[in-house]
Amino acid sequence: MKKVYDFHTHTFLSDGALICSEQIRHAQINNYGAIAITDHVDASNIDFILNSLNKFIDTEKKYFKNINIIPGVEITHVPPVIINDLAKYAKENGAQIVVIHGETIVEPVFEGTNHYAVRSKYVDILAHPGIISAEDVEEAVNNDIFLELSARRGHSLSNGHVSKLAKQFGAKLLVNSDAHEPDDFLNYEFALKVALSSGLEYEEAIEVIENNPLLLLKRGY
Repeated sequence: MKKVYDFHTHTFLSDGALICSEQIRHAQINNYGAIAITDHVDASNIDFILNSLNKFIDTEKKYFKNINIIPGVEITHVPPVIINDLAKYAKENGAQIVVIHGETIVEPVFEGTNHYAVRSKYVDILAHPGIISAEDVEEAVNNDIFLELSARRGHSLSNGHVSKLAKQFGAKLLVNSDAHEPDDFLNYEFALKVALSSGLEYEEAIEVIENNPLLLLKRGY
């Protein structure tokens, strides 16, 4: 059975339904090879999130076999001008993956979030970037930042636009669940459907769900 890779999920530490142990057990059942826990953060809670997550990983990670558990954050709804500083702080304090909550079309994210996110060397993934501009996709390429094809209802509405520009400029894509509930976890077949429904050809979709995650993991996570 082919492995699933998911770099954008939420637990009870922010607005998810599951504690970390439950999160990882659900991921195991769905044959995840790697999962990042990326709870929502801003300046008010980033220390709490990272301290709690790293305590869980230090205590329990060794008991969950055959799955790579990656500590991360999703920087969410912050003023765009502080994205770089907050992403840097996250990396310095235990986050191995930094996701930015992009300018999804279904939430009132600050205009300029995408612009600042793709220009930070501390950012790994721009999640559900909505109607992202061609200029910002080019910057994502220049800074080796992955763009997300979201499996989450609402956020997924702009997947076709993101996929089109990614193909035009050579940006790397990932399919992520943005899981908040037990029913949100990906399986291989659904991840493939998300990629294909964005307008990718079959071989392109396979690259996104099988090969691109390995490129991210090669960064040392």
